[in-house]
Amino acid sequence: MRLASLKKLFTWRKLPSELRYEDARRALESRSGALKRELAARPDAPPETLYYLAGDDDPAVRSLVAANRSTPIQADEILQTDADEEVRLELARKIARIVPDMPEDERENVRDRVMTLLEKLARDEFTRVRQIVAEEIKSCPTIPKRLAIRLAHDAEGAVCGPVLEYSPLLSEDDLIEIVATTRVQGALEAIARRRNIGGALTDAIVATLDIPAIAQLIANPSAEIREETLDNILREAASIEAWHLPLVMRPALSLRAIRRIAVFVSRGLVEELVRRHKLDPETEIELKARTQARIEAQAEAPTSDIVVERIRKAHEEGALGDDMVAKAASLQHRGAVTLALSLLAGVPEATVAHIIEVKSGKGISALCWRAGLAMRTALAIQIFVASVPIDARVLPRGGIDYPMEERELLWHLHYFGIET
Repeated sequence: MRLASLKKLFTWRKLPSELRYEDARRALESRSGALKRELAARPDAPPETLYYLAGDDDPAVRSLVAANRSTPIQADEILQTDADEEVRLELARKIARIVPDMPEDERENVRDRVMTLLEKLARDEFTRVRQIVAEEIKSCPTIPKRLAIRLAHDAEGAVCGPVLEYSPLLSEDDLIEIVATTRVQGALEAIARRRNIGGALTDAIVATLDIPAIAQLIANPSAEIREETLDNILREAASIEAWHLPLVMRPALSLRAIRRIAVFVSRGLVEELVRRHKLDPETEIELKARTQARIEAQAEAPTSDIVVERIRKAHEEGALGDDMVAKAASLQHRGAVTLALSLLAGVPEATVAHIIEVKSGKGISALCWRAGLAMRTALAIQIFVASVPIDARVLPRGGIDYPMEERELLWHLHYFGIET
């Protein structure tokens, strides 16, 4: 970074080791760039000198003033609006590091001004400035809660992530609200890594069906995962390889859960399951035998063509619904899912294929709504078939319902040329 380079460049000293006011004045009067930069970095520089240098034409000088802990708050307030991003970045790093260590007996006026300055830096247009603030104060319990909330709702994962993972100021209700509304890549994963996650927050994360976040949640030994919630995870886990290892490594699994996991994980993970959970020889033999039988059966698993025919036949018999479509989606049978949506919604397969191809989360949701399918099925299609990016996914409201009104759903159907 520029500041580090400057410190290396100006390690040699032209100012005396014991700086007097007259020395600082002469350095300013000399108009020497090297002297001003050295003076700007000196912790013993007079406050009025640092205030003067905060308005210097050289951004390198202003960066050094911004990083200097001896700089008076009045100068810091000027630098907060500096046009140079690097100046604001150095200021953010300094102020964010000062706040957690501010003594309780610090004058109220100074403390309030520092906090106000920190909040302004947390709204900086430059992502890196906000990121520095978030990283430095992520675990601080003494900042205003409104600041933690602001950073937790930031649109950049590099900013909201540290606060979502570590801030002690965010309540379970705060986090559940963020889980329900965020579209920021990595935000759910950060929440899933928090220590001592309660059952309600765990349920909210699982309801999103966000694969990386749930993988982090399963791998988090301090997260409370209720038996019913684990059942919901296991129902989807067979086709989601990213969950297999964390499930096997999950501590304190019941024998019932172990048996269910052994049904779909690899032979090597079954070995690890046996070892890690210290299963008795009889159970070990049973699980390994079942694993071998499954492997042999998978060699004869239905092809996509067979699944397509099953979809067509189920529709003719009036038996095509959420269970069959969601299962085809979880197995990533795109052709079968496309056919199912076409038949149920009365839409040409080419139109369905286009909506899936362009990764339109809202289009897929509207199509599933027209087809009479549940929002959870729409989410499964977004994740497993269309690979819709997380920030474009439409998530169930309350884990169940369509989050859009009928008028909006109809609008998205019209957008893709589907008449209603």
